[in-house]
Amino acid sequence: MARPRDERQQDLLRPSLEQIIDPGHPLVRLALRMDWGFLEARFGAVYRAGAGQPPLPTRLMAGLAILKHMHALSDEALCARWLENPYFQFFCGEHSFRHDLPFDRSSLTRWRQRMGEERLVALLEESLSVAHGTGALATRDLERVAVDTTVQPKAVAHPTDARLTHRALVKLVALARRNGVQLRQSYLRVAKRAAILVGRYAHAHQFKRARRQLKFLRTRLGRLIRDIARKIEGDEALAARFRPLLLLAQRVLTQEQRQRGRKVYALHAPEVECIGKGKAKAPYEFGCKVSVATPATRPRGGQFVLHARALHGNPFDGHTLKAAIADVEAISGVAVKRIHVDRGYRGHDYADRFKVWITGQVRRVTAAIRKEMRRRAAIEPVIGHLKAGHRMERNYLKGFEGDRANAVLAAAGYNFRLLLRWLALLLRALIQLILPSSPPAARPLPAAQNA
Repeated sequence: MARPRDERQQDLLRPSLEQIIDPGHPLVRLALRMDWGFLEARFGAVYRAGAGQPPLPTRLMAGLAILKHMHALSDEALCARWLENPYFQFFCGEHSFRHDLPFDRSSLTRWRQRMGEERLVALLEESLSVAHGTGALATRDLERVAVDTTVQPKAVAHPTDARLTHRALVKLVALARRNGVQLRQSYLRVAKRAAILVGRYAHAHQFKRARRQLKFLRTRLGRLIRDIARKIEGDEALAARFRPLLLLAQRVLTQEQRQRGRKVYALHAPEVECIGKGKAKAPYEFGCKVSVATPATRPRGGQFVLHARALHGNPFDGHTLKAAIADVEAISGVAVKRIHVDRGYRGHDYADRFKVWITGQVRRVTAAIRKEMRRRAAIEPVIGHLKAGHRMERNYLKGFEGDRANAVLAAAGYNFRLLLRWLALLLRALIQLILPSSPPAARPLPAAQNA
């Protein structure tokens, strides 16, 4: 594959974007502040010079990824907004207003998969660089950080034994029909009825009848697995197609409620984990754990995200602190002097324990440190904004790599959203400084008083 080339130029038959847009718009000012050459160098390292059609321009794809998570848009909504918004087109490097899409919707998916988490971090680095350059973030803010973990839920239905068993049976029957495997019986009709009855009986607290229907479902799934195994025996091509789904179905069939080790919670996303954070509203969440770091001070531009990384395997919070601080220092380029965490990090793995302050700690606490410890709670609304406004509440990206990419892109989108607000405030302050303040006009007196 050839390297990406950006050969876009002004079209004489189309209106120029510079004649349409407002140069003082925050998105325009942000596009002019960003170092697109840095992003091209980082993302261009994936490609190798050679024959083939060159990929889409790096600025176009990076701009689309930023806009998608800045405004919490789906791929379809992003394509529609891009067509009708000249500011979106200017941010992505267009010179003339376009009425057609220069990319395909699936181009976004392929680009994310090609980049991976290790290169998408460049968007987070660039957001912090622009924040530091515009005065929204000071070096002092990067030296004192607060670290916490949260759960990034996956786009899966709430898992139950009946639902998983029924879905495994339906998927196996569909795969067998696509590959021409004649089954002795599909059990689709009776399995659907049994899955419905499990839910009804459980709702009515008739648990003995619910367990009877669940056993019926599992028996039919076991029969189907053995029937398919007999039909594909000796055919390596068919065995290779059926092997992943058969293994998942076998795990669903044999797993128990309180077993140790990994379980299957979704057939289309077997990487999903069950994580209990002790919340009254959501005792258990299904996804992966994410580590987040923000300044423990009050930056002028807002609480920027300094680090976001998906952590698979549901690790203990304290065992993630060392890697989180190393990531913060690698992204910001500033050595961290103070770290503030909650009590879930007791017994952490960070080498210099005198740099770490845990909530409720009394020893070695001065007035300045006590003030920063109170600011540690500011990371909680940041996590809420990441989930509610930047697509971390429900992750639709596939696999382990999708979990990692979504966490980084959500953090980058949140930071760029703060930068838009900061640039708008700077422009407003500049206008107020330049324009003279005129005294308020005197109110005219009523006609009776003038007489």
